[in-house]
Amino acid sequence: MTFTTNGPGEMSLGTADRAAAVAEVKAALRVAVADDDALIAAFAETALGLAEQFLGRVLILRAVTERVPGSRCWQPLGAMPVMAITSVAGVDGDTVTPLAVDDYAIDLDAEANGWVRVAGDPLDTIEIVYQAGWIATWSLIPAPVRQGVVLLAAHLYSERDASEPPPAAVTALWRPFRRVALDRAVHA
Repeated sequence: MTFTTNGPGEMSLGTADRAAAVAEVKAALRVAVADDDALIAAFAETALGLAEQFLGRVLILRAVTERVPGSRCWQPLGAMPVMAITSVAGVDGDTVTPLAVDDYAIDLDAEANGWVRVAGDPLDTIEIVYQAGWIATWSLIPAPVRQGVVLLAAHLYSERDASEPPPAAVTALWRPFRRVALDRAVHA
């Protein structure tokens, strides 16, 4: 699988979410001036992306584009939770051609994993566009996860010239929300 846009860890906050994240990080840092807002926002997005990687889920809902081998077997999508699969297309070199509805099958299981397979002749590669995310906005991220992101972003800002490790409290806050897959699921 290859994410072409917005896979887990590739975080770019929208305007309102970015402002809310910057405000929380600045409060944790006790910074009142706006001189470093862009830098603080970048650290907040980095921390949020690291949280997604650690937790094994996309936090804030967004469109994800992914390429997988085109197969008659069910292929799991790499990001989760999947809310909707919006398009499936065949890829031939630089050409992306939408597939007819009869040429593929999609499924969302009870754990919000997305699945796709080609119904006709197998293709080298298919491109799937889907909506993935646990919640809709920054303010809806569960408080311990959000606090861990703020703590890590504040650490990245304040220790950017040093080599101090992140506070252990970051993973302690995130660990109860972590999704660990011991083996890839098989779709029947």
